[in-house]
Amino acid sequence: MSVLVGKKAPDFTTQAVLADNSIVGDYNFTETRNGKYAVVFFYPLDFTFVCPSELIAMDHRMDKLTELGVEVVGVSIDSHHSHYAWKNTAINDGGVGKLRYTLAADMDHSIAQAYGIQSDGGDSYYPAGTAMRANFVIDQKGIVRHQVVNDEPLGRNMDEVVRIVEALQFFEQNGQVCAAGWQKGDAGMVNTAEGVAAYLTENAENL
Repeated sequence: MSVLVGKKAPDFTTQAVLADNSIVGDYNFTETRNGKYAVVFFYPLDFTFVCPSELIAMDHRMDKLTELGVEVVGVSIDSHHSHYAWKNTAINDGGVGKLRYTLAADMDHSIAQAYGIQSDGGDSYYPAGTAMRANFVIDQKGIVRHQVVNDEPLGRNMDEVVRIVEALQFFEQNGQVCAAGWQKGDAGMVNTAEGVAAYLTENAENL
């Protein structure tokens, strides 16, 4: 697995099912992102177990992510036809329903490989060749600012995606860094020795 934080997010063009449920053959990530923040999140397979809970959880955060100006795209090695079928299967029948973000197809595994999160099997629970549970938060310049990967049995916390975007935007707007557990509305920290001392004097007990 590679670390992409601080590097340009790999671009890709592929088949996808858009938020309005239309299928396109030439979804281009960079063109669609168009200078916005972005979240690219990978998951192993459609019609599985932990995966639908994560995709639905991401959909439940779309109002907030849209407010923050974030383009969201989910990626797995399934085809766009499989994505379409899954979106058109009711939640109580094991589907994910009408997700409000794009699902991109990675049938040749090139996207997972470019992002460095294709499983080789090994000692993990992932079948070889599938994408790991990986999140990438990308800034307006197309630079990866956050990356996290979970093993297959461990579902991600999609509130953390929102928190990271808010922290990134706070830093960009205020020039102050975000301490452990920072939430929107919390104080930032000036990244000097004096700033650390002042922050910890006020906040150490609540960390």
